[in-house]
Amino acid sequence: MEEGNHSEATEFILSGLTDHPELQVPLFGVFLLIYGITLVGNGGMILLITIDPRLHTPMYFFLRNLSFCDLCFSSIIFPKMLLNFLAERKSISYTACAVQMYLSIAFGDAECLLLAVMAYDRYVAICNPLLYTVTMSRHLCKQLVAGVYVLGVLDSMIHTCCTFRLSFCSSNIINHFFCDIPPLLALSCSDTRINEIVMFVSMCYIEVISFLTVLLSYVYITSTILQMHSAEGRHKAFSTCTFHLTAVVLFYGTLLFMYLRPTSSYSTDTDKVASVFYMLVIPMLNPLIYSLRNMEVKDALRKAMNKFLNLFHSVLV
Repeated sequence: MEEGNHSEATEFILSGLTDHPELQVPLFGVFLLIYGITLVGNGGMILLITIDPRLHTPMYFFLRNLSFCDLCFSSIIFPKMLLNFLAERKSISYTACAVQMYLSIAFGDAECLLLAVMAYDRYVAICNPLLYTVTMSRHLCKQLVAGVYVLGVLDSMIHTCCTFRLSFCSSNIINHFFCDIPPLLALSCSDTRINEIVMFVSMCYIEVISFLTVLLSYVYITSTILQMHSAEGRHKAFSTCTFHLTAVVLFYGTLLFMYLRPTSSYSTDTDKVASVFYMLVIPMLNPLIYSLRNMEVKDALRKAMNKFLNLFHSVLV
């Protein structure tokens, strides 16, 4: 790629997950299966919550938006990744790379913030149950979700503009399976100190504040549950938080591993594996986590299946 302004760059090459040709087809099959489960799981969750009036509560309103973010998040990465497993030349245009980065950051931030909002929802439900319906009004829920998307879009716009103002003159090979900030900064021949500061500030006000909100909410939740005299009440309260807490541990655990491990132990391959889990596997697991032991979701699914089977039977008869 010629040295000079970034406008001269027309495309990048994604190195992908592995350089071994014999692994390309098996990996294509594995990730196609993961993507299929992600589409069915999150799409089904969105449809189920939409059509069942019993699930029209703040908790499931936030869960529907979480499923929407997971669906969009994975769909930004999966199609190009699957195509590159079978392609000889794993190229992505300059514009497509910028769009992929913009959308992935926007929905990644939105998911991070949504988990914090869902933790606050559980805090109000358990610590102030008598005021729950008043506090978590429909208007407030819509405002919180709108704020989540606005912050995600603004943060993404800042990152994308800061990254693609740089000049890429040394190489056009991105050592990753998608357009992410760190591997693009590694390609730049410009001064990236501003980008690194922006990344640090973003990490503080998105990831760290969200994580502290979740942590503080669950400190109050745990304290309230332990003060309950009824064992049945404690069990019921814990069960309503189990699903969300599992998703939180998976999501933030991966983020902490990616960003807080010492630089001496940094490895591109390790970073790729962590990104696969964070961006592709977790969106597949979330609908499973929220549905496998959630009786309300299972009952709604059973009801929807019975309606579908009755309709199908009536059409055949």
